[in-house]
Amino acid sequence: MGKKLYVGNLPFSVSDQSLTTTFSQCGNVESAKIIMDRDTGRSKGFGFVEMSSDAEAQDAISKFNGADCEGRAMTVNEAKPQAPRESGGRGGGFGGNRRDRY
Repeated sequence: MGKKLYVGNLPFSVSDQSLTTTFSQCGNVESAKIIMDRDTGRSKGFGFVEMSSDAEAQDAISKFNGADCEGRAMTVNEAKPQAPRESGGRGGGFGGNRRDRY
């Protein structure tokens, strides 16, 4: 099983395909995904790349971490698992039917 890499500080013009092309210099890219803002449809400036082996992932980290991408220094490191989110819905603010406001 391969390693998933976090790729940050990307220009908004970078696409899934250009990320795949760049990281394929280090080996087989299983997947590459730029994270998009759901409201604007614009890139959030980071994404994830999955390499087919740990050795390829290490090679990509050493080659691309700090490398220039259209004038920006990319951040590349091993992706950490997503932290569990708090359940319970309605986070903050005044919820629903508060009668004691007046």
